[in-house]
Amino acid sequence: MRPLTVIGNWKMNGSIAGNAIWIEAVCSEMEKGMPAGRRYGVCPPYPFLAQCGGLIQSCSLAPLSLGAQDVSAEQLGPFTGEVSAAMLSEFGCTYVLVGHSERRDRYNESDQLVAEKALQVLDHGMTPIICVGETADERNSGRAVEVVRGQVAKQVAILQDRLADSLIAYEPVWAIGTGKVASAQIAQDMHREIRLQLAEFDADVASHVGILYGGSVKPDNAVELFAMPDIDGGLIGGASLDPQEFLAICRA
Repeated sequence: MRPLTVIGNWKMNGSIAGNAIWIEAVCSEMEKGMPAGRRYGVCPPYPFLAQCGGLIQSCSLAPLSLGAQDVSAEQLGPFTGEVSAAMLSEFGCTYVLVGHSERRDRYNESDQLVAEKALQVLDHGMTPIICVGETADERNSGRAVEVVRGQVAKQVAILQDRLADSLIAYEPVWAIGTGKVASAQIAQDMHREIRLQLAEFDADVASHVGILYGGSVKPDNAVELFAMPDIDGGLIGGASLDPQEFLAICRA
């Protein structure tokens, strides 16, 4: 049975004071008890990793893990502005996002680069969350499955059976930060396509890989989304900024 996983992605939001309030609110509620067999994480911006990691460690009874929003494909060296997987591991990160649609779109990240980043994460004992998804134009032209399969294919080619230690996040680009959300059935259909594609490579890998949905997940649609057989949780953007909304989604 794949555990339900809920990861909050703060994107370029947060402050030292606000982060402390958020983590105290979430951890205090989680320490009172959460549904069994689930995993939870939060990905703040790089400058806040030390603060958030320390706060999470101080409330060790809460099942909340630290994550990062990106990583370099390089191990070390003259790469100004980059952050390595080794550094993230030292900060106590459990999860690392790679290939988020905003990175692919704004910084022209290729499927090859995304897979190389995922390898760095795996090599340093963390779990990559590999993001895939289609734009509105690609869906409207009937190419959604083709596009997503192409993105997944590169990960399979490079990561091979190490995908079993990864998470995949299907995030339709047209539903990120727009208020639009794929219906539970549309999301399930794409998640099923991804799992069937993984099964073409290795049925055991396909059965173990958690596939999260990302795209305007809210407390009022999370229950229906998470009930789908191939949806194994959510990558939560805007709603994760509010601790009570995040907690409601975690309980969905």
